[in-house]
Amino acid sequence: MWPQGVIFVVFPQLGPILIWLFAGHQTSGWCKDPKKLPWCPLHKVLLLVWTAIYSVMGYASYLVWKDLGGGFRRPLALPLGLYAVQLTISWTILVLLFAAHTYGLALLHLLLLYGLVVSMALIWQPINKLAALLLLPYLAWLIVTASITYHLWRDSLCPDHQPQPTGH
Repeated sequence: MWPQGVIFVVFPQLGPILIWLFAGHQTSGWCKDPKKLPWCPLHKVLLLVWTAIYSVMGYASYLVWKDLGGGFRRPLALPLGLYAVQLTISWTILVLLFAAHTYGLALLHLLLLYGLVVSMALIWQPINKLAALLLLPYLAWLIVTASITYHLWRDSLCPDHQPQPTGH
């Protein structure tokens, strides 16, 4: 697996690292406001989950690359091209959520991303079944992220739907 596998696992982390460097001060408090969802994961949990998801996704892409013979030949164009597109959209969603705070646009991108990841899993399945299965946690996390993003978007548009802080 060395060094190509390591490169495939580390590469997806570049987007979140750059976003954290430029918008890190904005990401740590995104669910601390009392009007936010009470079940919204803590910033540290988000970082751990996204790191794990990107690492697993990178490893899955390595499995597909390896099973198709490595290099950058024509058979890799669709499976890894689709991977590159969804990875770019995934990084864009992080910018929309944590830096720009444009929840409606982030939600649209999340729906697009979900479809791309499902397509990617279907295309990867005949190439490497494990790679396709490794995308299932990513799909589950996208559902959680879309749910949070929907509520943040709705609450930003309709203050009546915002949860009220409970206190004594």
